[in-house]
This record gives sequence, structure tokens and C-alpha cells, in this order.
Amino acid sequence: MTESENQESKDTVVSYNGQNHKVMKMSASRVFKGLSGTLGLLIAAPLLALLITSHIFQPYQVDGQSMETTLQDGDRLIVYKLPKTISNLGGSAYIPGRWDIIVFDKPKQLNAPESTKHLIKRVIGLPGERVLIRQGKVTIFNKDNPEGFDPDANKDYSKDIISTSGNVDLTVGSNEVFVLGDNRGNSADSRVFGPIPSSIIVGDATVRFIPVNNMKRL
Repeated sequence: MTESENQESKDTVVSYNGQNHKVMKMSASRVFKGLSGTLGLLIAAPLLALLITSHIFQPYQVDGQSMETTLQDGDRLIVYKLPKTISNLGGSAYIPGRWDIIVFDKPKQLNAPESTKHLIKRVIGLPGERVLIRQGKVTIFNKDNPEGFDPDANKDYSKDIISTSGNVDLTVGSNEVFVLGDNRGNSADSRVFGPIPSSIIVGDATVRFIPVNNMKRL
């Protein structure tokens, strides 16, 4: 039997309006294969989305004024989580860089509304450093700067900082960072709840994508 004859044997000839027409028979196995493929896609898609948002990146909406004027209330950001994920897989603590903007779980020491799940602040002090806040000024002491330096000096975000209130003198512990809001007069940060452990860091805020007309890398 030729290939064309074999194909014809799988077709059914029906007649209507005085003409004969071939109708292809769809086997049950073909139907099952199509349905299983669709079902697999429907299951895989949300699992892939969950994997991405849990370990690679996720959107975040700014709630409040503590990071003004860098970020405004309602801004939407991309939080990059992959470096934290890689550190966790390697069994080490993730320590972001100084001046990075990070999102982290609400510290237990902070008395905030139940609806507040995460905070967003800027990293100022790193593990092992001494952080001193006196007379409205922040000074960081470390091995490279035993005399201390101003972490806010010559930074774009600091142009609107008039003064940093508080009276702080502490050494940041291992696997911790000291964070401050850019809006120093309206921010509950490490001046209130102390340095935060790396274990509660969600990730780095890397891109603002809304408002679209003010999209930028952070």
C-alpha cells in the first residue's frame, strides 16, 4: 500500500450537497496527547512564575516616604534576589554593597502595622564597622578609614539630606548591615531597630519601572 493509499484509509468520505468530502479521523491517542500537553503547560507556567519570584526577582511597590526623594510613595521596583539565592545555596550570608537599596522583612523590634511586611532602605554600614551618629552627621570607622569618613559625602541621594537625627554609636555585627532611609527626618531604620541580619534581606532594588516616565536603574 502506498503512502497516499494509507492516508486515504484513515479518512472518512461523507457526502452532502451532492459532493463527496474527506473528513480526517482524529485518534484518541492524538487527542490525549494534545490535552496532556496543554495541561502540562498550565501546571508548569505558575510553578515557573513561583520559582522566578521566589529566587530570582519580583516586583515591589514603595509604601511611604522614607526613601524620598530617591523613591516616591507608589513607585514600583524590580527586586533582584539572585545574589541572595546564590549565597544561600553556598551556605554563606549575603552582604549587599554599601549604598545599595535593599528590601527586607520587617524587623521584629519595629512596632509597625500588621500590613507592613517589608521595608526598603539604603545600606550605610557593613559588618565589623563602627557607625557613629552625632550632631546630625553619620561617620563610619573601619580598617581602611580609622579616622572615619562620611558615607553620604558626594552622593546624589544626599543632596536633600539636611541632618541625620539620632544618637548612635555601635559596631555592626558579622552578617549584619546598618540601613538608613534617604528621608532621614521621616524614616524608621537602624537608628530605631539596630543593624539588620542578612537572613531577613529579600534582595536589591535595582530598577524603578513605574512611573514609566521616570524609569531608571537604582
